[in-house]
Amino acid sequence: MGEQNQEYGFESLASYQHSLKLLKAAYKLAKGLPAFERYNFADQIRRSALSVTLNIAEGYGRYHYLDKIRFFYIARGSLTETLSAFISAHQLGYIDYEQLEWAREIEAEAEKSLNGYIAFIRKQQQGSKEFGNKYVREEQLEYCDIPCPANELNLEIS
Repeated sequence: MGEQNQEYGFESLASYQHSLKLLKAAYKLAKGLPAFERYNFADQIRRSALSVTLNIAEGYGRYHYLDKIRFFYIARGSLTETLSAFISAHQLGYIDYEQLEWAREIEAEAEKSLNGYIAFIRKQQQGSKEFGNKYVREEQLEYCDIPCPANELNLEIS
Protein backbone atom coordinates (compact mmCIF):
# COMPACT_ATOMS: atom_id res chain seq x y z
CA MET A 1 0.00 0.00 0.00
CA GLY A 2 1.21 3.48 -0.79
CA GLU A 3 1.42 6.29 1.69
CA GLN A 4 -1.63 8.46 1.95
CA ASN A 5 -0.94 12.16 1.88
CA GLN A 6 -3.41 13.05 4.61
CA GLU A 7 -2.31 15.99 6.77
CA TYR A 8 -3.70 16.77 10.18
CA GLY A 9 -4.14 20.40 11.21
CA PHE A 10 -0.95 20.67 13.25
CA GLU A 11 1.13 19.32 10.38
CA SER A 12 0.41 22.42 8.34
CA LEU A 13 1.75 24.77 11.05
CA ALA A 14 5.02 26.45 10.05
CA SER A 15 6.42 25.91 13.55
CA TYR A 16 5.74 22.17 13.25
CA GLN A 17 7.41 22.00 9.82
CA HIS A 18 10.53 23.81 11.08
CA SER A 19 10.59 21.61 14.18
CA LEU A 20 10.55 18.50 12.00
CA LYS A 21 13.66 19.77 10.18
CA LEU A 22 15.37 20.32 13.52
CA LEU A 23 14.27 16.86 14.70
CA LYS A 24 15.82 15.18 11.65
CA ALA A 25 19.05 17.11 12.17
CA ALA A 26 19.10 16.20 15.87
CA TYR A 27 18.69 12.50 15.10
CA LYS A 28 21.44 12.73 12.48
CA LEU A 29 23.70 14.46 15.00
CA ALA A 30 22.91 11.88 17.70
CA LYS A 31 23.68 9.03 15.31
CA GLY A 32 27.11 10.49 14.56
CA LEU A 33 28.16 11.04 18.17
CA PRO A 34 30.88 8.85 19.73
CA ALA A 35 29.77 5.70 21.52
CA PHE A 36 30.43 7.14 24.99
CA GLU A 37 27.87 9.90 24.28
CA ARG A 38 25.19 7.48 23.07
CA TYR A 39 23.26 7.11 26.33
CA ASN A 40 23.68 10.63 27.61
CA PHE A 41 24.08 13.46 25.14
CA ALA A 42 22.60 11.63 22.16
CA ASP A 43 19.53 10.60 24.12
CA GLN A 44 19.03 14.13 25.46
CA ILE A 45 19.21 15.82 22.06
CA ARG A 46 16.76 13.30 20.58
CA ARG A 47 14.31 13.76 23.46
CA SER A 48 14.43 17.56 23.39
CA ALA A 49 13.91 17.74 19.61
CA LEU A 50 11.10 15.19 19.74
CA SER A 51 9.48 17.10 22.61
CA VAL A 52 9.07 20.14 20.36
CA THR A 53 7.00 18.36 17.72
CA LEU A 54 5.01 16.35 20.25
CA ASN A 55 4.08 19.39 22.33
CA ILE A 56 3.04 21.39 19.27
CA ALA A 57 0.80 18.50 18.22
CA GLU A 58 -0.63 18.05 21.71
CA GLY A 59 -1.22 21.77 22.15
CA TYR A 60 -3.01 21.90 18.82
CA GLY A 61 -5.29 19.10 19.94
CA ARG A 62 -6.30 20.74 23.21
CA TYR A 63 -9.70 22.40 23.44
CA HIS A 64 -9.16 25.30 25.82
CA TYR A 65 -6.87 28.01 24.55
CA LEU A 66 -4.92 28.27 27.83
CA ASP A 67 -4.21 24.55 27.61
CA LYS A 68 -3.03 25.02 24.02
CA ILE A 69 -0.73 27.86 24.98
CA ARG A 70 0.75 25.90 27.90
CA PHE A 71 1.88 23.14 25.53
CA PHE A 72 3.20 25.68 23.03
CA TYR A 73 5.28 27.25 25.81
CA ILE A 74 6.71 23.82 26.64
CA ALA A 75 7.52 23.33 22.95
CA ARG A 76 9.27 26.71 22.90
CA GLY A 77 11.38 25.71 25.90
CA SER A 78 12.30 22.44 24.20
CA LEU A 79 13.29 24.39 21.07
CA THR A 80 15.76 26.38 23.13
CA GLU A 81 17.04 23.21 24.77
CA THR A 82 17.60 21.63 21.36
CA LEU A 83 19.50 24.69 20.15
CA SER A 84 21.63 24.52 23.29
CA ALA A 85 22.46 20.90 22.45
CA PHE A 86 23.61 21.97 18.97
CA ILE A 87 25.75 24.72 20.53
CA SER A 88 27.26 22.15 22.91
CA ALA A 89 27.91 19.77 20.03
CA HIS A 90 29.75 22.53 18.20
CA GLN A 91 31.80 23.42 21.29
CA LEU A 92 32.73 19.76 21.71
CA GLY A 93 33.79 19.51 18.06
CA TYR A 94 30.99 17.20 16.91
CA ILE A 95 29.55 19.61 14.33
CA ASP A 96 31.06 22.48 12.37
CA TYR A 97 30.07 26.13 12.46
CA GLU A 98 27.88 25.92 9.33
CA GLN A 99 25.80 23.13 10.86
CA LEU A 100 25.38 25.16 14.04
CA GLU A 101 24.28 28.25 12.11
CA TRP A 102 21.79 26.17 10.12
CA ALA A 103 20.33 24.85 13.40
CA ARG A 104 20.16 28.41 14.76
CA GLU A 105 18.25 29.60 11.69
CA ILE A 106 15.77 26.72 11.83
CA GLU A 107 15.26 27.18 15.58
CA ALA A 108 14.70 30.92 15.12
CA GLU A 109 12.13 30.32 12.37
CA ALA A 110 10.34 27.70 14.45
CA GLU A 111 10.29 29.98 17.49
CA LYS A 112 9.12 32.98 15.47
CA SER A 113 6.25 31.04 13.91
CA LEU A 114 5.33 29.45 17.26
CA ASN A 115 5.25 32.87 18.94
CA GLY A 116 3.06 34.14 16.11
CA TYR A 117 0.67 31.23 16.54
CA ILE A 118 0.50 31.82 20.31
CA ALA A 119 -0.32 35.49 19.64
CA PHE A 120 -3.01 34.43 17.15
CA ILE A 121 -4.60 32.07 19.69
CA ARG A 122 -4.54 34.78 22.37
CA LYS A 123 -6.01 37.39 20.01
CA GLN A 124 -8.92 35.09 19.19
CA GLN A 125 -9.78 35.00 22.89
CA GLN A 126 -9.58 38.73 23.61
CA GLY A 127 -12.44 39.90 25.76
CA SER A 128 -13.38 36.49 27.09
CA LYS A 129 -12.85 35.64 30.72
CA GLU A 130 -10.07 33.17 31.23
CA PHE A 131 -11.45 31.51 34.34
CA GLY A 132 -15.20 32.04 34.16
CA ASN A 133 -16.79 33.36 37.33
CA LYS A 134 -14.35 31.57 39.62
CA TYR A 135 -11.77 34.29 39.98
CA VAL A 136 -10.36 36.04 43.02
CA ARG A 137 -11.10 39.72 43.43
CA GLU A 138 -9.75 42.08 46.05
CA GLU A 139 -12.13 44.40 47.79
CA GLN A 140 -11.47 48.09 47.25
CA LEU A 141 -9.86 49.70 50.27
CA GLU A 142 -10.41 53.26 51.28
CA TYR A 143 -6.93 54.33 52.18
CA CYS A 144 -8.02 57.28 54.33
CA ASP A 145 -9.47 54.85 56.91
CA ILE A 146 -6.19 53.03 57.44
CA PRO A 147 -4.13 54.31 60.38
CA CYS A 148 -0.62 55.26 59.38
CA PRO A 149 2.14 54.88 62.01
CA ALA A 150 4.03 57.77 60.40
CA ASN A 151 1.12 60.13 61.16
CA GLU A 152 1.16 59.17 64.82
CA LEU A 153 4.85 60.03 65.07
CA ASN A 154 4.42 63.29 63.14
CA LEU A 155 6.86 62.14 60.44
CA GLU A 156 6.82 63.61 56.98
CA ILE A 157 6.44 61.11 54.19
CA SER A 158 7.76 62.24 50.85
